Amino acid sequence: MARAAAPASLKLINGRSAGRDSGGRKVETGPAFKRVPPQAPTWLSKEAAEEWDRVIPELSRLDLIKEQDRAALAAYCEAWATFVSATRVVQEEGLVIEARQGKLAHPCVAIARNAGREMRSWAAHFGLTPSTEQALARGGGDDGDEANPFAGSG
Repeated sequence: MARAAAPASLKLINGRSAGRDSGGRKVETGPAFKRVPPQAPTWLSKEAAEEWDRVIPELSRLDLIKEQDRAALAAYCEAWATFVSATRVVQEEGLVIEARQGKLAHPCVAIARNAGREMRSWAAHFGLTPSTEQALARGGGDDGDEANPFAGSG
């Protein structure tokens, strides 16, 4: 999975000085979006709405979200809801089903697996997994800064 570039606010949290990241590189702040958390869509499923309510406070506190992130966050929350729903079905009905062809993997196994992948992909954009949280805290990788002596060497 490719790492998402860290938002400027995350790069600056552990910066060496004002306007610099932890490596001392200048942080370009990018467009000055108004950092107001989006309102939850009214059509979110119950499970997705609960996940929305769980993650919004911390993302907002860190200034990582804006109104324009609403769709991406909704997709993450609904992927979570699908994962939970499919996992519950597998817990109730088992990993396999009886079919004319014999025993087959329960369809919800694949649904949960796919929803989990989608959820992790969206979660990475918000630093919601341990590895992406650490990547964002470190600055998220090569930002193309010419002042970096290791950039572009090869």
